[in-house]
Parts: sequence; C-alpha cells; structure tokens
Amino acid sequence: MNRKAPQSAALELGRGRVGGYAVLLAIVAMILTACSSKPSDSDLMLVLTGSSTVAPIAAELAARFEKANPGIRIDVQSGGSSRGIADARSGLAAIGMVSRSLKPNEGDLKVVTIGRDGVALIAHESNPVDGLKKEDVIALYRGEVADWSRLGGGSGGEGKPVVVHKADGRATLEVFLGYFGIDPREVVADVIVGENEQAIKTTSGNPHSVAYVSIGSASVNISKGAPIKLLSIDGVSASLSTLREGKYPISRPLNFVLKKEPTGLAADFIAFVQSEEARDVFAAQSFVQVAP
Repeated sequence: MNRKAPQSAALELGRGRVGGYAVLLAIVAMILTACSSKPSDSDLMLVLTGSSTVAPIAAELAARFEKANPGIRIDVQSGGSSRGIADARSGLAAIGMVSRSLKPNEGDLKVVTIGRDGVALIAHESNPVDGLKKEDVIALYRGEVADWSRLGGGSGGEGKPVVVHKADGRATLEVFLGYFGIDPREVVADVIVGENEQAIKTTSGNPHSVAYVSIGSASVNISKGAPIKLLSIDGVSASLSTLREGKYPISRPLNFVLKKEPTGLAADFIAFVQSEEARDVFAAQSFVQVAP
C-alpha cells in the first residue's frame, strides 16, 4: 500500500490553489489598472469660489471652456475674496477668486493675475452730480454730507445722500477704504450690501443713493438698462479706457489663487483664461485682460 499517495494529492491540490490565487490576483490587478486609467473627478470638474467681481467673467469663460471640452464641468461660486482665500487654502476650491492684491500673510498661496479692474462710485442716473473729488467721497462716507446740494445736486432735505457700504470680507471694500484713507470705524452707512449686484440694485432703486462697485459690473449693468451712472473721481472718468491707459486711480488686480502650482484641469483652464480666445470676454465685461 502506497502511503505517500494522499500527501502527493494534497500537494497537487495546494499547488492548484496557489495557481488559482495567482490567476485571481492577476485578474484583480488588471481591473485596478483599468480603473486607474479612467479620469478621476478632479480631472473632470473644477471648483472656483470667491470674489463677486471675478465670478461673472469666470462663469462666462467657464461656459466657453466647457463647450470646447465636452465632459468637463466648472462650478463658479461667489461669496467674496475672503472666501476665495479660505477655500483655496482648505482645498474646498481648486481656485480661489480674489479681486485685490494679496496680503503679506497670504504669501503661502500661488497667485495668477488674470486681469485688472477699477473700483468706482455710482449714483442714480437722475442725480445731477457727474463726478466727485476725493474729499467729497470721504465726507460722504463719514456722514458729513447732509444734502446732495453741497456736491452740486439735490435740494433741501429731499437730497440727503443714502450711503451704500460693503460688508466685511469684500475686496471692493478694502480697496475703496484703502484708497480714500477711511477708517472702517468712521463709516456712517445707511445700507450694507454684499455683492456688486446688490449695490447696483440698491442704487437703481433710490435716486439719492451712492455706492462703490467694480467698473466692470457697473458697465455691464448700464448696458442692460440699469438706471445708474459711473462718477468720475478728481476729473478722471471711470471707464475701461482710462483703466487700460493707467489713468484711473483706483485700480486693482483680478487674481486666481491656488494652494500649489496649477496642474491638470486647473492649469488648462488658467491657460485658456489668459489666451487670445478669452480677450473678447474681458472686453465685453469692461475688464483689462492680463496675459502671461
């Protein structure tokens, strides 16, 4: 009787199992390799958050980019430049939108300047005042102007200025206060708003209002029939041409900020934004494009 037969059979069975496991592992490896070759969500979707000044042009450019690249989705959300900084840092957004120069404590972020804009004072189109001096603006926002007649418009108590101010965290607010040298604690405001569109809507609905917004945002709304007008500052008109020529005094950069050097979809979108293909979008929204 051969006592080794069962042992040999077991050995062969063991070898068969090992071989089976090897085949199984090979199949799993092939599946994982195939899966890894598929584009990830980060390859197909890009999230931008932040400045309400940059958001409209970013959304327009995103729509054009999506049309040229089927399957790609670019989600643009506003909320203010402070949100753009915070979301880029935390990774909630691949790109933050910031409509001001970065502060020293924000040097950890990668900055890509895509354009330039100006901050301008606006009034209702019926207001006879067409321009303001620097000292006029300071007096208005310190609550020192009781009537528009002091500045060339309105009459009696009916002409009391309605001062519209921006909420904290808005780049437009920081640029405005910085240029005019107004301490935030000195501001006497009648209305507090967030985005440019809210300031424009408030001014459109009140003949005595004064507000400050992006030149681009105001120009687009005026072209659509909003009853507002841009006021000159110290004799310099608030326009795309004076901004482009470097004559308008309250200008600022429009930035994309990232946690690290852009790669993949983020890099592709930024390249598109800075390309010749995007120039007409900047011009249509009264912004100056900045190419690399």
